[in-house]
Amino acid sequence: MTRVVEQVRALVEAHYLYPDVAAAVSRVLAEGVGEGRYPAEEPSLATAVTTDLQSVNGDKHLRLKYHAEALRPRPPGDDTEEYAAIARWADQTCGGVACMRRLAGNVGYLELQPLLFPTALCGEIITAAMSLLATTDVLIIDLRHCLGGEPSMVAFLISYLWDHEPAQLTGLREGKDSRVKQAWTLPYVPGRRFGKTKPVYALTSAATFSGGEQLSYDLQQLGRAAIIGEPTRGGAHAREGFPVHPHLEATISVAEAVSPKTGGNWEGTGVAPDIRTSADQAQDTAYDLALQDVIAAGGAAAAEARGALAAFQADTA
Repeated sequence: MTRVVEQVRALVEAHYLYPDVAAAVSRVLAEGVGEGRYPAEEPSLATAVTTDLQSVNGDKHLRLKYHAEALRPRPPGDDTEEYAAIARWADQTCGGVACMRRLAGNVGYLELQPLLFPTALCGEIITAAMSLLATTDVLIIDLRHCLGGEPSMVAFLISYLWDHEPAQLTGLREGKDSRVKQAWTLPYVPGRRFGKTKPVYALTSAATFSGGEQLSYDLQQLGRAAIIGEPTRGGAHAREGFPVHPHLEATISVAEAVSPKTGGNWEGTGVAPDIRTSADQAQDTAYDLALQDVIAAGGAAAAEARGALAAFQADTA
């Protein structure tokens, strides 16, 4: 498997976001080849190489991935097969909308997993979900099992939680000296908006990663949502996949996220919750707070929320 490792080295040197890190990672891989520490079996090789790839700066997007099903050969830059696989995954998972409910007290609940799929594939599904939840008084967005996604879907989702005035979101920069590709909320979205004034809570866990982290981070930086749960996993880089073997794919970080507010991102640190609790307790914590919000607002659902809060607190006491 020396040839595979050498291909990975070349790809890191050619494409990795930070040249100094790329050089250091390449040296680690060369040492691994010289010391004979890479096994021949593909799954074990993927694990060993991934450990070394991430040993320099902990970049969790920098990996050698094993695929049980053989990868189809594709020309450089051709992502047709990958896009088709994502589309099939989206079809099998309701476009990433795992659960959408109106909870007692007129609290909306939206669980997004396993990914924030591309807007071009799943925009209509998100529109339907957000339109149905638009009349709830508080919204809980569950990202505890959201493992990644596309930046365009982050902007699309936040647009439903905003108004017509655009707000700048986290963008991408492909190199330290290159300009940031900006991202903004949309002045128009189909369906109904939840709007920018009603309370929103986002739930996170130690498994929340990449696109799920970007959604929670941008909501937090906008002051649009309180984050409840655990610090997230800490992957803020955009990656590109390169087949290096029928069953192995190198994923290389090619761009970094850049917040217009902080100038930084959540790489390596994760998104810090505003209210820290275990992932298992995050939903209960958010629901308790949401019901209190509805009661404090004194609207049509206040009486229902008071009853729901009394019953909820009795059940969880």
